[in-house]
Amino acid sequence: MNKTWFITGAARGLGAAIAHAALAAGDNVVVSGRRLEALQGNFADYGERVLSVALDVSDPAQALTAVEHAVAHFGRIDVLVNNAGYGQLAPFEDNFASDADRQFATNVFGVFNVCRAVLPVMRRQRSGRVFNVSSMGGILGMGGAALYCASKFAVEGFSESLAQEVAMFGIKVTLVEPGVFNTDFLDPSSAVFGARALEDYAAFTDKVRGASAAYNHKQTGNPAKLGAALVHLANHPEPPLRYLAGSDAYRQVRDKLTDMLAHSEQWRELSASTDGM
Repeated sequence: MNKTWFITGAARGLGAAIAHAALAAGDNVVVSGRRLEALQGNFADYGERVLSVALDVSDPAQALTAVEHAVAHFGRIDVLVNNAGYGQLAPFEDNFASDADRQFATNVFGVFNVCRAVLPVMRRQRSGRVFNVSSMGGILGMGGAALYCASKFAVEGFSESLAQEVAMFGIKVTLVEPGVFNTDFLDPSSAVFGARALEDYAAFTDKVRGASAAYNHKQTGNPAKLGAALVHLANHPEPPLRYLAGSDAYRQVRDKLTDMLAHSEQWRELSASTDGM
């Protein structure tokens, strides 16, 4: 049976690549994003197999409406991909409180809003797959990306807990943790720098800006191959809770986990010293 996918942030980048991979596999796809005309232009060749819906994931009412349209059109949702997001960069102190609010409104509460709208559909079906796009920055803290990493760490904890809650309904949750992929992520439209411009951080911030500009559109990850990987996982009977996408993500996360274990062992006696009354 062909699946129906619901993908957020599908106008470009990883979202568009995942949508094209699902369509190539013969599935139906609901593509959503803030710019409806971009979605309609990118997927015009697929006819009735694609439904384009306007969605700002930070708006709970829009999420509910978009899902209602999807179910009315296709009758069900088999695969949800929470992909919409952006990177709020620069040191923590160079960002205003409002920057943090916007980052979490999209990257965290946006995931909550869409899950809140889709999960009742999947529970009625007693089946479904949820792919929450995190990042290797959801496991690795990165200087110059404190707010972005904080948002992705939140998605990690949410998804790990959610997976345990919905398993009884036949719903499987997978965290997708990409490394660096050749998309527009480092463009100004997707990577936003805090504007406080504190002098103490000036040299550090310049280094982060320079690295972002130099690496933009030179990343090693192939979005089309990630799309194919998610189609594979969507059809696998036992998908993993976490999928590290890219050899860079695998290597860096492996190194962090190895280091964490070593430090845990180093301080094991002090950890145990707090046991007992």
